[in-house]
Amino acid sequence: MIVTLTPNPSHDRTVTLGGPLERGAVLRAESVLSQAGGKGVNISRASVAAGIPSIAVLPAAKDDPYVLELLSAGIDCRPVPTDGVLRVNITISEPDGTTTKLNSPGPTVTPEVLRELTASLRRRAASADWVVLAGSLPPGAPVGWYADLVAALRDTGARLAVDTSDAPLRALVERLGDAAPHLMKPNGEELASFTGGDADLLESDPAAAASAAATLVERGVETVLATLGAHGAVLVTRDGAWHATPPPTEVVSTVGAGDSSLFGYLLGEIRRLPPARRLALAVAYGSAAAGLPGTTIPQPTQVRDELVAVRELHLVSGE
Repeated sequence: MIVTLTPNPSHDRTVTLGGPLERGAVLRAESVLSQAGGKGVNISRASVAAGIPSIAVLPAAKDDPYVLELLSAGIDCRPVPTDGVLRVNITISEPDGTTTKLNSPGPTVTPEVLRELTASLRRRAASADWVVLAGSLPPGAPVGWYADLVAALRDTGARLAVDTSDAPLRALVERLGDAAPHLMKPNGEELASFTGGDADLLESDPAAAASAAATLVERGVETVLATLGAHGAVLVTRDGAWHATPPPTEVVSTVGAGDSSLFGYLLGEIRRLPPARRLALAVAYGSAAAGLPGTTIPQPTQVRDELVAVRELHLVSGE
């Protein structure tokens, strides 16, 4: 089972344009798609679709339309009551696959809500294969809350994965000595944010990305899955490093592709596949998601991991 935390859930609205986005112009949308979103929720969606039980923990009123949508989709949702209206994130999608995101901050959480979320995760972690902490933190949450959660959940027996960015990511990296998760999933820009490297280089050069990811492994993280957009992804563990190239994909929307990649890796781990095959499954899931509109999560029948090419990387110490 996979337990997910989405501390800052959102109603995701995707506006699809028939032509390029023009600032200051009046544009007509071809379609508008609204879905209950958030990184952890996306992983729970993928998990349920693949037949892996999942519980989604998040702050929301139990009768919020967001929660009701998840329940109607067959997702076991365990909301923790909170005040405020859930945020709305808007994605503008252009015909060439370019996406522009407008993310709102979300309602402020109280210390009581954070304590209840922590307690909810602890109650369910003992029966989980993985607990995934994913997405941005809401206003009111301490920047180091993910690090606090990792430290609080390490004695539950569950394996812990974290996918976040910006200040919460940097705070977690600073606490790897006592709060290293089993798995982290940065992208090239996020790798650069704490290594000081060039984001464009890390995105386009798998060896450079793997070397940056290896610094996390050296500091206690067991596995790093670094997604590199059109350049695929790299996987780094204590036993080696691999790069996977995605199959040709007509990109429709990149929103949710990273979440799908993370699920693909977790699915491979639950199936006890070797590292290279886990990486192939991760990239296949991400590519399938990129070919779908909005934050649509791919069904297993849409995932073609046999089309993903994987090669081993040989990193030089200190590279």
